[in-house]
Amino acid sequence: MKFRAFIGIDVSKSTIDIHLRNAGRHSVFVNDLEGFEVMVEWLMDILGQVCPEEMMFGMEHTGLYSELLISFLNDHNFPFTVLPGLEVKKSMGIRRGKSDKADSKDIAEYIYEKREKIKLFRMPSRNLESIRKLASYRERLVKERTAFKTRLGEYQKVYGKESYEIYTESHKQIIACLDKQIKGMEAEMERLIKDDQEMLRQYQLVKSVKGIGPQTAIMMIVLTKAFTAFPDWRKFASYAGIAPFPNQSGTYMGKTRTSKLANKRIKALLTMCAGVAVQYNPEMRLYYEQRVNEGKNKMSTMNIIRNKLVSRIFAVIERGTPYVETMKYAA
Repeated sequence: MKFRAFIGIDVSKSTIDIHLRNAGRHSVFVNDLEGFEVMVEWLMDILGQVCPEEMMFGMEHTGLYSELLISFLNDHNFPFTVLPGLEVKKSMGIRRGKSDKADSKDIAEYIYEKREKIKLFRMPSRNLESIRKLASYRERLVKERTAFKTRLGEYQKVYGKESYEIYTESHKQIIACLDKQIKGMEAEMERLIKDDQEMLRQYQLVKSVKGIGPQTAIMMIVLTKAFTAFPDWRKFASYAGIAPFPNQSGTYMGKTRTSKLANKRIKALLTMCAGVAVQYNPEMRLYYEQRVNEGKNKMSTMNIIRNKLVSRIFAVIERGTPYVETMKYAA
């Protein structure tokens, strides 16, 4: 499809700023279904004979605020792409000041410049989208529980036993309630996975890799969009922030490091999985001990193990068979 119109959208909580590159026009609409309908009418009045299929919409992902717009564009078959904010920002170079109007223009310019390479957004299946939302909500509940546990410990240290009793009971009740809600989210995610045969197959394959737990398996499926969003494990490792990159300029040879640009959720989960693998997987434990005994850095060794786990996850998905521990078959 050859696009004839390029529309940049900056999404905020209550409004959306629209920049139509073709006409250099800007307008603001309410961030709801009625506002989206008005936006389409505004665009059609300006563009005239341009078909909806010839319009390219671009926006940054702003979490909850952009979900309604994404659903609207998808339901009405408008081609669109959802961009990482940093990707657009880096492409603009040095710029002073910031406004929603300017951001929408930058997005429109970006999708026009990248029109030959840009990938259109594809909505995941209904089950996968539901699991993504549940996983995000579960993460918030876990953070809340951690915060209450931390505060409970602080009260016990600062106040006397008689003074903090009411705080203790209150916090314990809230933590117990959060425990129950977290288990409910996990049970619902597992139910949705079992309702989808392909997703259940992937879930079981990923969990067959020793060190990978249920929540990491779910997050891998969600972030890879059921292993369709990344061509290979190396691309995902870069996205997760565990791929090492060289630091070299002229004669200077710096240390090879991972990038700070990462999905911190999956990076943290993979770090925990690497620790579990070293503890319970004889092969990984032997590898870790050998490198440490050779004087190699412990963190770089753990990062190698994180990459090994990701590589194995993608391998079992591609192969379609569970992971087999080869070490126990060695002579």
